Amino acid sequence: MSEYHWRRTAINAALSLGLSLCCAAPTYAAPAAGLLNGRYAVTRFNDQKTGTSLAASQQESASTDVYDFVTSCSTGTCVATIVDGPAPKNPTIPQPPRYSWDGTKWVEIFNWQWDCLRPDGATEWNPARSEGVYRLQPDRSLIGQSHTDIWSGTCQGTVDLPVAAVPTESS
Repeated sequence: MSEYHWRRTAINAALSLGLSLCCAAPTYAAPAAGLLNGRYAVTRFNDQKTGTSLAASQQESASTDVYDFVTSCSTGTCVATIVDGPAPKNPTIPQPPRYSWDGTKWVEIFNWQWDCLRPDGATEWNPARSEGVYRLQPDRSLIGQSHTDIWSGTCQGTVDLPVAAVPTESS
């Protein structure tokens, strides 16, 4: 092969590789088979809240509820949906809850109304946005953090709390 042909072949190969790397659609490894399918006990560690909101300093207990999850990856993005479990006490939380797999963690983001307990004992509804992040553990459990921004009102500020999801024996 002449030097000209060799250089031309090398340049074409480099261009092809460069174009395939820069312009290919991103791919994310799907979570392990069966992940977030089945029953999970989800715990919100409300007793460990932190943040700038008045709500972050209000005393609460940790709470655990059991939910059934079903995951579908048919759209190219894996989405886990809660298909059974107790309804939230706050009616403004979107239903059903959905968690998207971003390649490294499950993420749930939603807008809602925080039910702020004012110092006078009355409830005030404040606009908020929450993001829950759950990271996979080797034993199929998930640990993470819930972060809420409360945009206005008496409880304006942030609330952060640890969260966890553990597969139940029947999953």
